[in-house]
Amino acid sequence: MTIRYILEVMYDGTCFHGSQVQGLTPTVQLSVNNTLSTLLRQPVSTTGASRTDEGVHALCNFYHFDTDQIPAHDFIYKCNAILPAGLAAVKLWRATSPTFNARFDASQRTYRYRIYHKKNPFLVNRALFYPFPLSLDALSAAAGHIREQTYFESFAKRNMQSKTFNCIIAASEWEQHQGELHYIVTANRFLRGMVRGLVATQLKVARDGGGLPQMAAIFQAANPAAARFNVPGFGLYLEKITYPDGLLEPFQDH
Repeated sequence: MTIRYILEVMYDGTCFHGSQVQGLTPTVQLSVNNTLSTLLRQPVSTTGASRTDEGVHALCNFYHFDTDQIPAHDFIYKCNAILPAGLAAVKLWRATSPTFNARFDASQRTYRYRIYHKKNPFLVNRALFYPFPLSLDALSAAAGHIREQTYFESFAKRNMQSKTFNCIIAASEWEQHQGELHYIVTANRFLRGMVRGLVATQLKVARDGGGLPQMAAIFQAANPAAARFNVPGFGLYLEKITYPDGLLEPFQDH
């Protein structure tokens, strides 16, 4: 009997050219597909929960796949023996429904963007070095404005294949963490490039001193040319993906 399983992984985004399969280009999904195909001795094609751009890290991501084989008791251990160093298998789940979809059944995703102000060689490719003065009050006000919005066309990169620009924001806030500044945002869905657009635009508004009127004007423009996207991917982390209770059951972890 064919069963749908879900492999939970974490990865260093600087080791890959994004998460989604792009032919033979090294991506997270290609590595996952190849590893599962090797272990199960049959071609395996996965579906990912979230697509991350080149350089973007993930503390968790999920890939569902179907197989009629029962994974061995040391399946996670064997996955990690094959996967490249920048990618780790964390846990294997079993779907309670054969129609479960890792992408479309996710109810929320949380991203975190990390910024540091003083040069630190241990944060290279892990956070954005931004040695410019910033007002936390201005950033917090901008984040609060984002939380109240539902239409994000200005923060979606052009050529995005989406039928709607509507997103429901559950959390949008800036926090200080041991010399770092973090932006945390949670929503039911995100558009292509949206989180980096939100971060870069907030940084610009905070430095310009335009405040909420400038932020509101960018939203009202409904045009990505009004926003900014010029922050690197390596400061961004896919931190959490939430599914409704009962859709997944633990099968095996490391």
